Amino acid sequence: GKNCSLLQEMDVIQKQDENCYCYVQNRTIHLQYLWSTIQIKVSSREKFRFEPISERNNCRNSETVFEFAACAVQILWKPETCTETFLSIKQYGKDVCFKIQPFKIEPYIVRVKREMLDGKLLFLFVAGIFLFHFANSLSRSAKFFYLSGIILGVLALLVFVLLTLKRFIPRHSTFWILMSGSWMVSLYLIYCFKENIQWLWSEHKNYLLGYFLAVGITSFAICYQHGPLTTELSINLLTWMLQLTAFVLIYFGVTIPQVAYAVIAVSLCSKGLCYPLGAACHIARKVKHLFKSKKLVFKYLTEEEYREQGESETIRALEELRSFCRSPDFPSWIAVSKLQAPHRFAAFVLGSPHVSPAETKAHDEQYGIGSSFLEEQLFETRAQSEQDEPANSVHEEDEENANEMHTQVPFPYATELL
Repeated sequence: GKNCSLLQEMDVIQKQDENCYCYVQNRTIHLQYLWSTIQIKVSSREKFRFEPISERNNCRNSETVFEFAACAVQILWKPETCTETFLSIKQYGKDVCFKIQPFKIEPYIVRVKREMLDGKLLFLFVAGIFLFHFANSLSRSAKFFYLSGIILGVLALLVFVLLTLKRFIPRHSTFWILMSGSWMVSLYLIYCFKENIQWLWSEHKNYLLGYFLAVGITSFAICYQHGPLTTELSINLLTWMLQLTAFVLIYFGVTIPQVAYAVIAVSLCSKGLCYPLGAACHIARKVKHLFKSKKLVFKYLTEEEYREQGESETIRALEELRSFCRSPDFPSWIAVSKLQAPHRFAAFVLGSPHVSPAETKAHDEQYGIGSSFLEEQLFETRAQSEQDEPANSVHEEDEENANEMHTQVPFPYATELL
């Protein structure tokens, strides 16, 4: 890239001859560029060849499996011929170089701009977090099983066919070798499909829809025939595969690898800390319940409950008074000197009733059923109701006549006195 033109943000370059361009990454890390990408657009009225420049030796020095796979795909991928192409570069990634070879002497334009919030990266990151935390419940869901089977059949047909024919492969080593090759071929086809999706949709829409429909229905039929996962081993394998896929989505969903590693580590720790955190929350709720002030609850008594409670409390209080009077600390001579009926008090202390039969009879005659007090209350209530009825029956139109009658009734001898 020594002889290539360096691209910077907000550049607009117009040329018509063959040239190579490089974008050198900024090495200073800023969290505000966590989901930021650099968008490079190359457009022309005539077709040109877009060829990424990469050294083959870099594949040997790749630090991760993902970098090795990306380098291998770039080596196998043929130069693209088109009139317009887009290139999205993740912030804090590798330096990117590419060559533009126009077929005719026709100018082409290279535009560079920054997208602060790339929706694709944010979607991958959120999807990875969601998939990791709900992997166990999703692996036990029948709907997710059928949906994942359809997606796997459409995007990785070779892998789906190999899983379907697993019972016919006797040796496990042969199966895993075929599975590895099928995954590599499927990833390469997915990359090719992603790069040519616009051309395929515009030129071969019917074939593309037919493929999706046929493979999707066939995949659903095969998954429905086998049924959802039932054994605990298969469910655990699917859970681990989903969690591994979630880590891949988190890694590709941010531009800073250190942040991706930190999020993955926190996610793993959260799975292991769920039980201690649950126990701590349970203990905290118990402690809070002990120190929390209890609210007073008022219970309203019925008339029968009120009478029973009054009788029981009266009997209990009288027994406490008798026991206190029998105790040596009670000043008996002082109490006897102040009483009008010492013999009755002594009988009460020894167990006699606190109310005499004569007092009980007098109370029943005055306040019991058929007593004079009850009759007076009934007659007063009836008389008051009879007085209220004529007063309410007077119409509003005769208000003046009612006022005159009201002044005449209380004073029947007013005219004679005057």
